[in-house]
Amino acid sequence: MMLTAGSISLSDSLVDFFNQTGFAGATWGNIAMILVAFLLLYLAIKHKFEPLLLFTIAFGMLLTNLPGANMFHSELFAGGHIHWGSFIQDAGLLDYLYLGVKLGIYPCLIFIGVGAMTDFGPLIANPKSFMLGAAAQLGIFVTFLGAYALGFTPAQAGSIGIIGGADGPTAIFLTARLAPELLGPIAVAAYSYMALVPVIQPPIMRLLTTKKEREIKMSQLRPVSKTEKIGCLMLGNLMKECGVVDRLSKTVQNELMNIVVIFLGITVGATATAEAFINVQTLSILVLGVLAFALGTAGGLLLAKFMNLFLPEGKKMNPLIGSAGVSAVPMAARVSQTVGQEANPSNFLLMHAMGPNVAGVVGSAVAAGILLSFLG
Repeated sequence: MMLTAGSISLSDSLVDFFNQTGFAGATWGNIAMILVAFLLLYLAIKHKFEPLLLFTIAFGMLLTNLPGANMFHSELFAGGHIHWGSFIQDAGLLDYLYLGVKLGIYPCLIFIGVGAMTDFGPLIANPKSFMLGAAAQLGIFVTFLGAYALGFTPAQAGSIGIIGGADGPTAIFLTARLAPELLGPIAVAAYSYMALVPVIQPPIMRLLTTKKEREIKMSQLRPVSKTEKIGCLMLGNLMKECGVVDRLSKTVQNELMNIVVIFLGITVGATATAEAFINVQTLSILVLGVLAFALGTAGGLLLAKFMNLFLPEGKKMNPLIGSAGVSAVPMAARVSQTVGQEANPSNFLLMHAMGPNVAGVVGSAVAAGILLSFLG
């Protein structure tokens, strides 16, 4: 009898202990999102799918869905505004870091870093690359129309469409301005699909090109002078090319870029709460995001094939470089190189593909500006 009473007392103690932990308040939504976070961590660590981004996003997602953590409060940013009256009293650590997203600080700093890390030489050497980069933005505008037809507001549709640009900072910047309530799923979709470039693009590339087209070898690009590169007048690129501020250039490329990626990834992941993520709307965004990405890849490929109709033999482009017109730098260019070498081991398309790739960065920014001017 005493043993029974002791057993009941022990079980009661264990129940009381569990009830005092945060996990007692866990919902099925919290558990599902924690499992998604672990899946993204697995992809980042085991398969190295864009680990700098997926790792930080996944960890932010894990933090925000731990019951009782109280580090991120979506209500402080409800309606697309920062509720400063409640902010100082109720804000958690991630709320303060999220201000960098909300105020548009992180994306702008990343653009400086990207500029310092990007070589504009291939784009300048082959100006036709601009057209391929522009064609790859097809996915943005077609998906915008599709999202609008499915019942999303014009602002929401524009934010969903920008996923097709495969440019995470641009997607975050535009969504924070037009549809902040969708920032979590759109950011996760944009960065996840960027990380999955080596998985998503090759089947589309093989489907839309013949083996003969994939075997096309392209002549070496002409040398581009430092003066031509400086003429691009992008701050990060100017730091890199001018040759007199090497310390600043290296800081922007490394320390600043790494710090901003940590803050950006964790806070974007923090917006992926169970309430914001587990619904039909989010599923629609994920599907539309894949469509946007596929159409962007196809747009660049098909324009390259069309341009080849008017180019003489020996000057034709390998259509695979058109798929790099999405602005996932330099992943999309590396995929063009890989698929090209599968068809012809002596093919070296990387530098040729970097032209459309850099043009895609410019193109996605222009597309975002157009959407913001019409919908903002």
